[in-house]
Amino acid sequence: MFQNRSVPVPAWNYLVSALNTGLGAFLVHRTEMQRSDEELYRLMKKGDRDAFGELYERRSPALRRYALHMTGSPTAAEEVAHEVFVQLMRSSTNFDDKRGKLEAWMYGVARNLVRVIRRKGPVEEAVDQAYRHDILGDLITAESLAALRASLQELPELYRDAVVLCDLEEKSYEEAASAMGCPVGTVRSRLHRARGLLAAKLKRQLAPVEMAAAR
Repeated sequence: MFQNRSVPVPAWNYLVSALNTGLGAFLVHRTEMQRSDEELYRLMKKGDRDAFGELYERRSPALRRYALHMTGSPTAAEEVAHEVFVQLMRSSTNFDDKRGKLEAWMYGVARNLVRVIRRKGPVEEAVDQAYRHDILGDLITAESLAALRASLQELPELYRDAVVLCDLEEKSYEEAASAMGCPVGTVRSRLHRARGLLAAKLKRQLAPVEMAAAR
């Protein structure tokens, strides 16, 4: 490919070597910058506060959003996200990085915490209507966001899990299956059924808003 190059062979070899060395350093630096959850967990358990902070900043927002969608309560969502990390930091934590990914474990803990909260009954609390999910963006008004939340709360928990993880959190079927503890095929079927139920509920919820907008 480079038969007609004008660079002398020794100089060419030097340039290639320098390029490979630089690329290697770049890849090492990039790997360090993108440490896995499990690496951060191991460092955290050794007392590395920066690792804990990085892991918390990476995963707590999604856990908070998940809990908010599942409970409809910002206060409960904050408590769930916080408690997941509390359980992770305990010496008696049951997470084992040889058995699965930390993210899936976190969602599993969050799901259990949400179930406990829901068994205690609905949380009477005003929901901030200025909240915007980064996926839904500015296309959704405060009214339709409230309708989405109300419709989500009416779904059976297993269907709600599928919608929140796959559609709102944009997890893959495999990631959702790991978090929910079920086969991928089960996730697909639940999601299909959940979308149909949610569409029907949203249509009912948004009917008054659409009528008002048409006047």
